[in-house]
Amino acid sequence: MLEEVQERYLEVREVGSGQVVTVIEVLSPKNKRAEEGRQAYLSKRQRILASQTHLVEIDLLRAGEPLPIASLYRIIVSRSQYRPKAELYPFGLRQPLPTIVVPLLPGDEEPTLAMQSILELVYRRGRYHQAIDYDQPAIPPIPKSELEWASSQIEASNSS
Repeated sequence: MLEEVQERYLEVREVGSGQVVTVIEVLSPKNKRAEEGRQAYLSKRQRILASQTHLVEIDLLRAGEPLPIASLYRIIVSRSQYRPKAELYPFGLRQPLPTIVVPLLPGDEEPTLAMQSILELVYRRGRYHQAIDYDQPAIPPIPKSELEWASSQIEASNSS
């Protein structure tokens, strides 16, 4: 039986006109598979990058084909007025997620997002600690150079 999966994203809109100012995308496995979902996302991404809309793209997935500008994990903040340049926040497994600034319209105060705090909140509220079996090997496997560290983090979390 086919399961329908809804892709979610966040649009920041100007109150008066409803104009989309910023799109915030958290990449899903579907966005990174070399199939129809990836092509659909790349088309959407290209439309945003060709517009005056800012793009915040958050990639926390190790699986799938990395989108252009590869690092283990990354956040890209693409401000329309500075394209093709963008702010790149690459980070690894041992590093906390960065705090980023969300671009808005000129003259608007731009909010900061403490991405590590947001991830921890979502993890706790979503009860992912109950849904994920950390005794099973990660898919894709965690690099051997990071495995001992990751195991110690899981062990510390289980003892608290």
